[in-house]
Amino acid sequence: MDQSLRLYAFNCGWFQCRPGYFVEGDEGDYLRGPVPAYLIEHPRGRALFDTGMGVRYRRDLADALPADKFGLQWFERMEIATRLRAIEVDPGSVNWIINSHLHIDHCGGNALLPNASVIIQRREWDAARANPEPGLYETQDFDTGQPIKLIDDEHDLFGDGTVRIVPTWGHTHGHQSVIVKLAKGDVLLAGDCCYTERNLDVMVLPRATADVEQGLLTFERLAKARAGGTTILYGHDGKQWAHVHEGVPFDLGN
Repeated sequence: MDQSLRLYAFNCGWFQCRPGYFVEGDEGDYLRGPVPAYLIEHPRGRALFDTGMGVRYRRDLADALPADKFGLQWFERMEIATRLRAIEVDPGSVNWIINSHLHIDHCGGNALLPNASVIIQRREWDAARANPEPGLYETQDFDTGQPIKLIDDEHDLFGDGTVRIVPTWGHTHGHQSVIVKLAKGDVLLAGDCCYTERNLDVMVLPRATADVEQGLLTFERLAKARAGGTTILYGHDGKQWAHVHEGVPFDLGN
């Protein structure tokens, strides 16, 4: 495997919610999960998987969400452009944006990457444009004038099997994930097809699932991949994120 392929993880904000929102039936204190984005550096280009939230969700620390408030927020220097500059990557050098789906916390930073083309499942693009909805699909986040590459089903980004875009229907009708083939093994960037590891452990979908049948099929594929040694980085898993090292090449040996 080409040792020059690198994966970087960034948190671009926080998703705060009641426990039962992620795993139906769970109780307890409110949960605080990351809003992640991932930089993939390949010898033939740079791609970002998801881009976080738009500027309207910025808060000052003094004005943070109360501990029992449902909502999204990011603070100074958490937007994706600043995260990239912190590791000396020019946002203008990113070639592709791979949005898992077009909800507000996954494409809000697209406009900060002016030279990138967006790769999205055709069915997701069509659904977002046909059904804009405040708090879910907001046109200002995803219809930014950037080139759009619409795909149907799987797509091998570089043609060498190292970065594969795969459909993971369920959370939305056009959700997609990415499998990155690192030197030490495969990493699956889940997006919202699986919010947390606990969802997969108990095989319980969140209520925010557009297609339950497809969502369960996706869970079955994820469980099989995990059993086969694939590392899964979940969509909003605060427990997992506590062990993720941001801004450095992701290492399966850690």
